[in-house]
Amino acid sequence: MIRNEQPKLLSLDEVAEILALSTRTVRRMITSGELKAYRFGRLWRITEDDLQTFISRHKSR
Repeated sequence: MIRNEQPKLLSLDEVAEILALSTRTVRRMITSGELKAYRFGRLWRITEDDLQTFISRHKSR
């Protein structure tokens, strides 16, 4: 039986640390639709893939 791996979910604090931003800024990016996130009750979670996509879109050229 092949088991699909579940995507790793990151908290706002983890994403803020990775991006060197405040959690408030990360929350604003989620609200504006700039960063894709999922809400579970009061908690926001971002997949590693969605974070990587966000980073790739914002790389300096």
